[in-house]
Amino acid sequence: MTDTTDDIAAEISFQSFDDDCKLLGNLLNDVLQREVGGKVMELVERNRILAQTAFTMRNAGIEDMAELVEKQQASEISKMTLEEALTVARALSHYLNLMGIAETHHRLRESRHITHLSRSCDDVFNQLIHGGVSQEELYKTVCKQEIEIVLTAHPTQINRRTLQYKHIRIAHLLEYNDRGDLGHEDREMLIDDLVREITSIWQTDELRRHKPTPVDEARAGLNIVEQSLWKAVPHYLRRVSNALKKHTGKPLPLTCTPIKFGSWMGGDRDGNPNVTAKVTRDVSLLSRWMTIDLYIREIDSLRFELSMNRCSDWLSKLAHEILEKETSPEDRKPSASRSNFKLKHQHASSLPTQLPARADLPACTDCSDGPSSQYPKLELPGTDYMPLKSQDGKDGSGSKPPKSATANSSGSGGPSMTRSPSFASSQLLAQRKLFAESKIGRSSFQKLLEPSLPQLPGISPYRIVLGDVKEKLLKTKRRLELLLEDIPCEYDPLDYYETTDQLMEPLLLCYESLQSCACGVLADGRLADLIRRVAAFGMVLMKLDLRQESARHTETLDAITAYLDMGSYSEWDEEKKLEFLTRELKGKRPLVPPTIEVSPDVREVLDTFRVAAELGSCSLGAYVISMAANASDVLAVELLQKDARLAVSGELGRTCPGGTLRVAPLFETVKDLRSAGSVIRKLLSIDWYREHLINNHNGHQEVMVGYSDSGKDAGRFTAAWELYKAQEDVVAACTEYGIKVTLFHGRGGSIGRGGGPTYLAIQSQPPGSVMGTLRSTEQGEMVQAKFGLPQTAIRQLEIYTTAVLLATLKPPLPPREEKWRNLMEDISKISCQSYRSTVYENPEFITYFQEATPQAELGFLNIGSRPTRRKATGGIGHLRAIPWIFAWTQTRFVLPAWLGVGAGLKGVCEKGHTEDLQAMYKEWPFFQSTVDLIEMVLAKADVSIAKRYDDVLVSESRRGIGAELRGELLATGKYVKVVSGHEKLSENNRSLKRLIDSRLPYLNPMNMLQIEILKKLRRDDDNIKLRDALLITINGIASGMRNTG
Repeated sequence: MTDTTDDIAAEISFQSFDDDCKLLGNLLNDVLQREVGGKVMELVERNRILAQTAFTMRNAGIEDMAELVEKQQASEISKMTLEEALTVARALSHYLNLMGIAETHHRLRESRHITHLSRSCDDVFNQLIHGGVSQEELYKTVCKQEIEIVLTAHPTQINRRTLQYKHIRIAHLLEYNDRGDLGHEDREMLIDDLVREITSIWQTDELRRHKPTPVDEARAGLNIVEQSLWKAVPHYLRRVSNALKKHTGKPLPLTCTPIKFGSWMGGDRDGNPNVTAKVTRDVSLLSRWMTIDLYIREIDSLRFELSMNRCSDWLSKLAHEILEKETSPEDRKPSASRSNFKLKHQHASSLPTQLPARADLPACTDCSDGPSSQYPKLELPGTDYMPLKSQDGKDGSGSKPPKSATANSSGSGGPSMTRSPSFASSQLLAQRKLFAESKIGRSSFQKLLEPSLPQLPGISPYRIVLGDVKEKLLKTKRRLELLLEDIPCEYDPLDYYETTDQLMEPLLLCYESLQSCACGVLADGRLADLIRRVAAFGMVLMKLDLRQESARHTETLDAITAYLDMGSYSEWDEEKKLEFLTRELKGKRPLVPPTIEVSPDVREVLDTFRVAAELGSCSLGAYVISMAANASDVLAVELLQKDARLAVSGELGRTCPGGTLRVAPLFETVKDLRSAGSVIRKLLSIDWYREHLINNHNGHQEVMVGYSDSGKDAGRFTAAWELYKAQEDVVAACTEYGIKVTLFHGRGGSIGRGGGPTYLAIQSQPPGSVMGTLRSTEQGEMVQAKFGLPQTAIRQLEIYTTAVLLATLKPPLPPREEKWRNLMEDISKISCQSYRSTVYENPEFITYFQEATPQAELGFLNIGSRPTRRKATGGIGHLRAIPWIFAWTQTRFVLPAWLGVGAGLKGVCEKGHTEDLQAMYKEWPFFQSTVDLIEMVLAKADVSIAKRYDDVLVSESRRGIGAELRGELLATGKYVKVVSGHEKLSENNRSLKRLIDSRLPYLNPMNMLQIEILKKLRRDDDNIKLRDALLITINGIASGMRNTG
């Protein structure tokens, strides 16, 4: 319950939000006035005023007048020319985007001004200590915490990356505008910068004209790391360390990182034929390349900073060995130092030759910098790849990476040019002559800048050691470029970095040296941040998961057994499959003959396992089996892994790098969720598999649960309950066999796909399901929303840490009594029946869905590399969850998130259990979380807008379906309020309600435009301009709703 003081504080804080919206809105008006003229601006303003008027009337209960105003608005929109409609749609879309930027900035500003930030490390550690948790237990639990956030390329991010970058620059300018020391001239310059950014945005095409490749998607994920997470992670770890030191007396160990990152971008091949084995290999190498490039930049800054001479004996010895290698490169004596490097130092001198970017600024500015990024934008491999076989890598950190063939993986390569030896040799002579001429005079000038080493009065040991680190990093980077270009490379393994430990060793040596010389304050600056980055990101930034459907593995083993005249694997029963798989796993010989001839689909599966063997667990994360239903699905992957590793190690003449990938079955349909516990029990009862987990995966089993398909299968409420029970059962199964379990949550951004506030989601898990470990996906638009800015990323990482910590040390309460579980079963049963009777059993529903929503037109968006359907059939069953939810979100009906819920709650209330449900809401976190999320969705839904789609687009014979569903939406809201005790929807979150209401004057006209454009496009589906106008409305509505799919 909020009191008056909170309301006043909220009003004060919203004033600055309103000021930002007004500033950006006025500047956009000025830009539009100049760009499109006054007539169009009048149309935009007229539509905004009409929408605001209708909303105000409806809020006041004057429904009839509100409907008249909306009809008037719809009539005026229908009379617009196509050019006018397109321009108005663009203008409204940009208004919504700018409001979104102001909203994000508002949240960040609020968090900065709060003295005791709730859910922060300081806040939660304090709660736990005062709640009886000992300092030692708190410290150990934080240090052992293992959270992995997995970024996926699910196609829900509407905005082009170009526009995302421009939006980030506007966010930085808003932050700068908050400074109290800005003079009049500074303020005017800031306004000019904002006008330039908004003008640039207006003149930029909002639409993707080509479908992204899987490599494009992977590059987008890597850009999130570069622009935000790279800066955020050290700051987040400092917060954890400082809070730990405050409450336990001990800081976080330097190499300890509670959170790491994974990725599905370039590894998720489930239903996506564009993700091939080559794509996976190249994306993994590209990720390594970018990691090394980022480390080189950090080393440059460190070399500038660590200019002191005083150091430990170990570091001094290492520095002198490096100098000796420089002066006598033929001397190949092994190093006696603890680093055990093979030291060669040809290019990286002991003194930096130029000031690194931002080296003059303190490290603390990394997360609060101005409009410009800390680093120049990385130029990553693109689609215009040309081999660089004769080009040497540059020594500096700004060298361009290879334009990898990955971008062309789904198409043909470019033409090759054959040149004669005489031409090559004459070209080489010409290049050498040109190089020699370019160096004339430079050597002498360089000597003036940098004294020769013997003349130095004293060496700079840290610069020398870090220079050697940079040299190895440069060679590592060049080696990766050669591998990406498929050029053989013969680097000595001691000349480049292969593992995290190799890079970490000299950095820790420098750190210990500074600490031993009473320079701890220097050690705990940039150097500590770099060590923490190495601990968090390793050598790959984000380990790449592989995901494939279980049926593809069955098909592959079927082809193998048929080739070997062993019968048809797919026709065997489960026991025979397990017997065969276990026998082969215990054997030492390969199963697949090298000469086997198989179909292209089977060959692709085998090639994927071969790439997995070549890269190993150093580069790759988990192998996720979608649509897993049996223990044999897991053993099939283990066998194919084993066979590929035997084949690759035989060819290499050595063992494969890293270990086997851990295998995570993904249970996603309601049927599979119900059998998840029994599948895991069957799996763990197999001696070979249990020993395999203990010997190779530290006694850990990973199990993934899917929120999207279960929701589409049975409705959101039933899916939530089945997921809850499945997690309980899986945890119990693993406990029975003494195996630890990590649950991997496949959450989407929208409520219908398991989305919602991170803290709320983790705190509502079954007791015992979060025991210090968690994996969770962050998908589509939520990646940018949560991690696109360093400040928001820091906050999200902190929330993940504290939520998991609380769920571990103070688990959420289970249902108080068995009766509550029985009531949940009743609600779930009625809800599922109601949902399925509408979606799957009504033969008219699929046609109604296609008429009432822009589902068919979503494919023109070009926002993802994978098809919208798993199989080429017209039913809901094979439609992916994202377009299913995306389409309903566009019409503001948001049907998948609430359909069936009202029927379930009503059924139980009418049996006299209303008070029981109210008690469940107050005392059971899981039930409260489920109801609150549905309430949030209902607050975003709009019955009048949804009705307008039906009135204009749906055949008269099917409009009754829409009328019935709208009635059910209103009934759901009624019963949700009965259970929660709220008089109005979102009563417990007034700030959210106000933010939603502030968007409506721009969002409602966008929906009306979309309806009119859809009507015209369906009569003239080849009209490219109409299609563009529709896609712009889709973009705008997605921006206004904040969640898409």
